[in-house]
Amino acid sequence: MKNVIFLDVDGVLNSKFWDDEHQREISEGKYVDIDAVKLFSKLVKKTDAKVILHSGWRFWFDDEMKPKRSEAEFFAEAMAKEGIIISGVTPDLTTEEIKKTKKFSLVKADEILQWLKENPADKWLVIDDLDLHNSEVERHQVMPDAEVGLTEADVERAYEILGI
Repeated sequence: MKNVIFLDVDGVLNSKFWDDEHQREISEGKYVDIDAVKLFSKLVKKTDAKVILHSGWRFWFDDEMKPKRSEAEFFAEAMAKEGIIISGVTPDLTTEEIKKTKKFSLVKADEILQWLKENPADKWLVIDDLDLHNSEVERHQVMPDAEVGLTEADVERAYEILGI
């Protein structure tokens, strides 16, 4: 497998702050920003990467990647309109303690590394607004500012990581 992008959604394809012209639901993490999806699609197309969802949003899809919630349906449709296919999801390594404390960032790196162990990739990239507490993953990570989501500068950094 050539290039793989591990995609988080909240703080990447939506953000915490929006002006009056944007939907409140986007800033609450219920939907995605179509402009961010379009920007992400440029990255996917230029790198010819397989997209693996490593966001909590992965639980909103069934085993066949069919949406189970309206937010996931909106997300899937927005991605499809831009020609992006979600090829799979990372494994779930969350414990009850992590679920209680909502410190999902503590297992995300392990989930990504486990996926890579089972599905070797030539080059890989992680897009997540959180610190994933792992130096190996950090070398492959673009960390958008959760206040604004994915930017052109983030995409340029992604190209550097993937050697494009």
